[in-house]
Amino acid sequence: MEELLVQISNVGFPIALSVYLLVRLEGRMEKLTDSIVKLTDVLDKE
Repeated sequence: MEELLVQISNVGFPIALSVYLLVRLEGRMEKLTDSIVKLTDVLDKE
């Protein structure tokens, strides 16, 4: 049982950190995508 808890703590932290970073990165990627679309629209008008 103790070994199982150690394994969960060893694997749980990297998983939690990865999920947190992916959630943060997703918002930034959406903003970047919107900016690229707007830039494309402006360049198409010229």
